[in-house]
Amino acid sequence: MVDESGLAIETTNIMNEAPLSMGSSEYEMIELFRKININRPIALTLACLAKGREISSQSIEMVSGLRQPEVSVAMRYLRENNWINIREEKKSKGKGRPIKLYRLTVPMDCIVSKIEEEIIAESRLVLKNIELLKHIA
Repeated sequence: MVDESGLAIETTNIMNEAPLSMGSSEYEMIELFRKININRPIALTLACLAKGREISSQSIEMVSGLRQPEVSVAMRYLRENNWINIREEKKSKGKGRPIKLYRLTVPMDCIVSKIEEEIIAESRLVLKNIELLKHIA
């Protein structure tokens, strides 16, 4: 969880009681993702999933400070790219929907490579359009 000053507060994962928090490497990852125009919810969600552990969306909300709709949007993007596995687990007590647990199915370096490819392709298109503008002008 993140407090008002932006510092990590340790919280506990509901499923395995292991403490979850973001360290300096996760904050650096988020900052670098933001610098290459990856939106904030996706950057924060990827940082939460980066250690390869299975984590619930509620835990992602608590650790990252994101709201539930922001986590859902990020998960949709990750699902569309086939970067995550989703597993449902029934609650141990009471009724209600099962808890969805998420885990990266692709190594982080592959995700970064895919983002790099997209940025390079987009940059080539921009440069091509600039060249066309030069010929017209």
